[in-house]
Amino acid sequence: MSLPPLITGPVPPFNNPPIEPQYFKPSLFFISAIQTGQNTTITTTANMNYVIGQEVRLLIPNGFGSTQLNQQTGFVTSIPAPNQVVLNLNSSHADPFINNPKFTTKAQIVAIGDENSGHINYSGTRCQKTYIPGSFRNISPF
Repeated sequence: MSLPPLITGPVPPFNNPPIEPQYFKPSLFFISAIQTGQNTTITTTANMNYVIGQEVRLLIPNGFGSTQLNQQTGFVTSIPAPNQVVLNLNSSHADPFINNPKFTTKAQIVAIGDENSGHINYSGTRCQKTYIPGSFRNISPF
């Protein structure tokens, strides 16, 4: 019985395409409601891809209320629904959120991180990769 030849060498370019930054956009979602309190529950207009432990930033323009939460960061502590996350952010002092559709700039929740930071999976040589769960969405046409 003969075995096929063992091929070694560089990985062909078609098997290892370069990362094209224009095909990855930050995971940004529009906020439709905020439940304030000891922890803050954020509801968005679309399902999110965040995971527990993901760090996020809130961007709330004037006119939406809850301006005390603008530029605040927090970590996702639970995910009660696909379009909801609970943050470890005390918002009991914040004004109520007002979903104001007349403004062109919407209130947003944005993942913090880039491709140069995040966890490193130390599980031996088989699965060693850098990853930031929920930080970017692949929008590549390929």
